[in-house]
Amino acid sequence: MTWGEQIRPAGADDGPALASLLVRARQAAVPAIPPMVHDAADVLRWMSTVVLPQCEVWVAEAPPAPPNGLLVLRDDWVEQLFLDPAGTGRGLGTRLLDQAKARRPGGLRLWTFQSNVAARRFYERHGFVVAETTDGSGNEEGSPDVLYMWSGA
Repeated sequence: MTWGEQIRPAGADDGPALASLLVRARQAAVPAIPPMVHDAADVLRWMSTVVLPQCEVWVAEAPPAPPNGLLVLRDDWVEQLFLDPAGTGRGLGTRLLDQAKARRPGGLRLWTFQSNVAARRFYERHGFVVAETTDGSGNEEGSPDVLYMWSGA
């Protein structure tokens, strides 16, 4: 399979495929990250009624296969960056992060869980630096997290 042959803006009809991708990626990442607190139906509803209408969403795909990468930007925040679990280590995350940097050359911020060592290494390798760590009391999962910042091009 080709991974992320193209990166394109998401459309309203992408909601089910993107929600499915996010759920699969989150489930596959446990125990490096805590389990999701929302079920698949909630994720689909959120993706369709909040994320797609209110955020800048990018899809990586190799048609006719379903999307295998997802990038969600809101202002200068990387709200979501997820890959199909079988597609990690193929450069797709870098391509999506490069898309985010191109769209927000003045800088980016994002949160990740402190326990997500692979994601932390990935972001640090791409120029993000730790700005803050928390005890997790501010996120739904109640898991310690870390705020990363990239200062821009």
